[in-house]
Amino acid sequence: MHTLLSDKPIPYVGTNLRSGWVQETFGLEGETLVAWRGPCHVRTEDLVDLEDVAAGAEIHAAVMLHFLAEHPGDDLLVTVCRQRLLVAEALEILRAQAPGVSLTRQGDDLCSGDRKLSVSIATGSPRSGLIHFGVNVDPTGAPVPAVGLAELGVDPAEFARRLLAAYAEEMAGIEKARHKVREVA
Repeated sequence: MHTLLSDKPIPYVGTNLRSGWVQETFGLEGETLVAWRGPCHVRTEDLVDLEDVAAGAEIHAAVMLHFLAEHPGDDLLVTVCRQRLLVAEALEILRAQAPGVSLTRQGDDLCSGDRKLSVSIATGSPRSGLIHFGVNVDPTGAPVPAVGLAELGVDPAEFARRLLAAYAEEMAGIEKARHKVREVA
């Protein structure tokens, strides 16, 4: 799996979540997970979550730490499982980096009390499974009560490096586990 932490600020507008975007933007092919900082402004018409579309929701934050994963050939069920694993890994890392903060995972979102720390979506294309995981750095402009990494005292770059490494390690471990067993009849 290829991972990259980019220092190039890129807005996340929802249309970034498509097959080939990582390759076009960062030059990485195959299984990838990239991270970067930038604002988040997703209009209703660019949302993938049909419940959010029906509610007329939008997603905004002044600065988020964005993660975008592409897994060629994955179906949606596998992609959603990978998404939940990514979010669970993030929670574990954040609990270590902000030990005095109460953090919980609610499905594919992370929260501190009643304030959202992250947004996440998994979807599929004919070519691959795709995941966007955005973690607030500065949640200014969020349409819901929100908290950011800055308030939690977490360095976004260090958090990103740890999550990129942990997720890549999990993916390698899954592949190893898949290949070390024999099938049964």
